[in-house]
Amino acid sequence: MKRKTLLLLAALSSALAPSVPAQLGNITAFKRPNIANLFHPVVGSGAAYEQTDQQGAKSKIEMSTVDKEMVGTQQGYWMEVGHAAEGSGTLTYGKMLVTPDDFAFHKIIVLVAGAPQPVEMDLDEQKAHHPEIKQNLDKWHSVGTESVTVPAGTFSCEHWTKDGGKGDAWVSSKISPMGLVKYVDGGDTMVLVRIISEAKTHITGTPVKFDPQMMMKQRM
Repeated sequence: MKRKTLLLLAALSSALAPSVPAQLGNITAFKRPNIANLFHPVVGSGAAYEQTDQQGAKSKIEMSTVDKEMVGTQQGYWMEVGHAAEGSGTLTYGKMLVTPDDFAFHKIIVLVAGAPQPVEMDLDEQKAHHPEIKQNLDKWHSVGTESVTVPAGTFSCEHWTKDGGKGDAWVSSKISPMGLVKYVDGGDTMVLVRIISEAKTHITGTPVKFDPQMMMKQRM
């Protein structure tokens, strides 16, 4: 899965979310809403998107909530993301365990190319980066409500923009898990093409813990 797609999730998911990781605080009456609060996972629900980059290349992205799991005393949800580059008929999938209350990412499971089974990474060890993620999310603010038409239909959306004019997102409470209907960042655009129902995970098999040393040996 492309790093850029993961960064987008972290920013939008909150938009859910998703903070994508961890990827998203109580809000007082004196603090503007956080885009991460838009994250509303519903097991079995998801959305499919088409992304177009500055060169016109297109790719497919899917985001779905495929399961839930307790993380301590918090209810966590497994959000699965699929990505396929232009010309590829097969999506590559990864899924993240997210707790909506703090929009924190706790685990990620991916199927590495050529690996016999999925690999699981524990993201709790990366909590030192959470303040940095929160600062990025706090740069988003709502600028009003707009009607937006995309391939999936016309939706009444809340328009969020990022400080410095570096991103715009249109979100709807009718779309799960991130609420995302349209996203524009420079020359890159992502639009909703289909709402997914009865979503199931595409990652099967028992995952093994990520071992960086073993991965280095395999590459050598």
